[in-house]
Amino acid sequence: MMVRGYLTVPRPEDIIYAPIDLAVAIAEGLAKRGHQVDFFAPLGSRLHQAHVETLNMRPLAKNEAEFRQMVVDPGLRGHVQPALWDGYMAAEMFKRASEGAYDLLYFHHAEAALPFVRRNPKTPVVYTMNDPIDAWYRELFELYQSPNQHFVSISNNQRRDAPDLPYAATVYNGVNPDYFEFSAEAEDYLLIAGRIIPEKGFKEAIDLAKATDHRLLIIGPVYPDMQGYFDQYIKPQLSEKILYLGAMEQSQLVRYYQKAKAFITPIQWEEPFGLTTIEAMCCGTPVISLHRGAAPEIIKNGKTGFVVHSMGEMAEAVGRIDTIKRADCRKHVKAHFATKCMVDNYEKVFREIVATSTPARRLQRKVTGRLQQSLNLTTKTVRKNLRPR
Repeated sequence: MMVRGYLTVPRPEDIIYAPIDLAVAIAEGLAKRGHQVDFFAPLGSRLHQAHVETLNMRPLAKNEAEFRQMVVDPGLRGHVQPALWDGYMAAEMFKRASEGAYDLLYFHHAEAALPFVRRNPKTPVVYTMNDPIDAWYRELFELYQSPNQHFVSISNNQRRDAPDLPYAATVYNGVNPDYFEFSAEAEDYLLIAGRIIPEKGFKEAIDLAKATDHRLLIIGPVYPDMQGYFDQYIKPQLSEKILYLGAMEQSQLVRYYQKAKAFITPIQWEEPFGLTTIEAMCCGTPVISLHRGAAPEIIKNGKTGFVVHSMGEMAEAVGRIDTIKRADCRKHVKAHFATKCMVDNYEKVFREIVATSTPARRLQRKVTGRLQQSLNLTTKTVRKNLRPR
């Protein structure tokens, strides 16, 4: 499996990259169950259970500043260095699979595999779709379509713009309940966290806090391309009641999840999945969200929070938040969105896909084994005949 060929696993602490966190959890979970997992990532990567294959490749970014520079640098983008790093590792994965080393290849960014997948029709390939499936993205899949590709959506809503892709399953993202510990007691503040971008609804969150006369804590990074949005809509509104606490690592963020009266997500887009939503609920904090993206699939309306259709309804829901039992939020996440659930479901998907291709794989290994045997015998014969008499 692979996420990015140029970022280490686990990810550098100051880089926000959820697919890496999820992939590490899946890899370690499967390896713990006895599966052989090779995780392809650059030098400096370390996992406890799964084996790491670095191919002696260096990472292209070791911190947030280097990662941002890589993203915006026209020279790097123009020469597609990050994509070529991915492609180098993906090519090796397909080579080994064609030789019978792997039953299945698993990618968190499908574009890394697309140039190779049709040339390796006997290799089952699985993609987790972490991003919205925009028209241009769907076009790529149609261009490179082949029977050996299988797609995993992270919510049913994510499929709305590409319903005809060969989906193997929907598997929800998961969190570790031992890490996001429960708190039965809350303080009187609302919380919003994540990358500070318009789609996440930070401006709307401030409007909500003012309309309901609540203190609001804002946590998340402001990237250079979003500085204008922050300066125009967030910074002028900051006060003793509207507080911006900056970017935080998860270990710090957990404390604020635990004590929030409610976590709010006035999202302005069709978000495929909201990790912060399940993180907050795991800590016992109910979530109030607009009815967009995967929110209706994640939040149990009236039980673990409220899913509403307008900002007016959201303000109303803030007034009813005390009707939600914090223990129910925790229970809901443990039952449906714990890391164990996620690993269970991926294991099931992988088993099903491998099972459908088992005869071909067995034949391939059998033929490869016989060829190797013949080669060994031939080599021995040649050596024997070359011995001096």
